[in-house]
Amino acid sequence: MKVFTTGQVAKICKVAPRTVSKWFDSGRLKGYRIPGSQDRRIPREYLIKFLKEHGMPLGDLEDEAMAKVLLVGQDQLLIENLKKQLPLERSFKIQVAASGFEAGIQAESFHPDCIVVDYSIGRIDAQQICQNLRRNPEYAETIVIALLPDDGSQITVDRAHVNESFKKPFDVALLAERLRTLIGARKELV
Repeated sequence: MKVFTTGQVAKICKVAPRTVSKWFDSGRLKGYRIPGSQDRRIPREYLIKFLKEHGMPLGDLEDEAMAKVLLVGQDQLLIENLKKQLPLERSFKIQVAASGFEAGIQAESFHPDCIVVDYSIGRIDAQQICQNLRRNPEYAETIVIALLPDDGSQITVDRAHVNESFKKPFDVALLAERLRTLIGARKELV
């Protein structure tokens, strides 16, 4: 468990240390005092919760506090349902890419924890995305989930490139729960 001083919290929030002390003393920002001292300490999860409740930017904490999912596909119903199941206020940030090229650009800037590839964009494109991700050492630990179409074709996914797969039609709530589990095992989501 990471713990911050009032000075560190002040830098994160871009406010004066006295402001943080006021938040703490009024009970709005939870934490504890070090025994035998007046020094305050704020646990990471309390700080993140405080920032979210007050609509403040997470800044440097965003990478460790948010589960970032990149969805590569064009199925608008799937995209909307997944966004409903994994809302921002529950620590999920979702970005969408419509093509392999767009996925590469998004992955570079967004640094997702999980990439969901909908094979309905085209089997060859989808497989290429998965292969390219695994070739790049930066994405060696990134979770890759394939969404396979139910068009009667026998698509097999290479387990070296894909962690898990779902065959359409499937319940989006099931996919959302699996994402929570897989990402939650790697990150402490608040």
